[in-house]
Amino acid sequence: MTGYYDIVLGLIPVALLGITAALTFVGVSLTAAVPLGAVVAMGIIGHAMFVNTPADTADEARSARPPINAD
Repeated sequence: MTGYYDIVLGLIPVALLGITAALTFVGVSLTAAVPLGAVVAMGIIGHAMFVNTPADTADEARSARPPINAD
């Protein structure tokens, strides 16, 4: 089954190349279209890293228990 991060990995080149190609097709110069496509790709990466963080839910449940005393 395709997960969120699989979709993100697919969207990065699609955003970079697709937006660059679309903007070039409508008349924006290539030197302006590439940075605009890169900004969108960086936004996707930033969302995956900071908004929807790659954390396990099992770790959060385990950290709710008090630590085991080693003494």
